[in-house]
Amino acid sequence: MSDEVLIRAVEHGDFSQWRPLWDGYNAFYGRKRDTALPEAITKMTWSRFFDEHEPVYALVAEQDGLLLGLTHFLFHRSTISLEPTCYLQDLFTVEAARGKGVGRALIEEVYRRAEDAGSHRVYWQTHETNATAMKLYDKVAEKSGFVVYRKSL
Repeated sequence: MSDEVLIRAVEHGDFSQWRPLWDGYNAFYGRKRDTALPEAITKMTWSRFFDEHEPVYALVAEQDGLLLGLTHFLFHRSTISLEPTCYLQDLFTVEAARGKGVGRALIEEVYRRAEDAGSHRVYWQTHETNATAMKLYDKVAEKSGFVVYRKSL
């Protein structure tokens, strides 16, 4: 077994390994069983990664043919910048990969791709109770000081 982890764009043939990661990510945030996302959302999310007209992208972490983690990110316009802004929307690794640099490698690849796209900023959110992830985030980024408000419609 190799120690090398490859960070790469998701491919069509990855679905069967991507799906458990996606389900694990959603379960972490309470979206499971009765509160699981509708299948239509998962199908649409997957299809967006391969649609050249969509600004949504997916990376996976692979080791010895097994997917250990994922990240999804997108680009959007901003009223305070001419360049696109990169939003890192989802980040998840299997439990066995945590603390081994996989999450950091996924974030660093998003940084690289954002820079290649002309973006000057990458940002993301996490739940205030996600202390384990925040230990990593505090090392690779700075807290913005902003509080997120939302209203479901």
